[in-house]
Amino acid sequence: MDSKDGSKKTILVVDDEPSILKLLNFILSSEYTLVIKTSGIEAIAWLEEGNDPDLIISDLMMPYFDGSTLIKNLKISGFYRNTPVILLSGADDLEDKVKEMPFKIDCFLEKPFNPTILKSHITQLLS
Repeated sequence: MDSKDGSKKTILVVDDEPSILKLLNFILSSEYTLVIKTSGIEAIAWLEEGNDPDLIISDLMMPYFDGSTLIKNLKISGFYRNTPVILLSGADDLEDKVKEMPFKIDCFLEKPFNPTILKSHITQLLS
């Protein structure tokens, strides 16, 4: 998927699990520019530098600054309120957690996720 200027669209990936990061890199890097951060704090720092991803994929459960806190801060800021978000999580009650969030999540998938389904959601959200 290309952006208006012909370059690849950028996806910010925030996850603390090396195996998930490797998988996402493997299945997405040929089509998208991936920016990988291992914590919400790193992601916020990258965004504060003026970077503007086309989509954010975040783990829900991370130490110190979890995915819910990250997305809440981004949506409240106003700058990223229209940036699509995909949440990934191994939590058994993921659907309930998403329903309780005071902000919109565009998509959520339980780990382990099907790469084909993830790619389909990304294509939909970026079109």
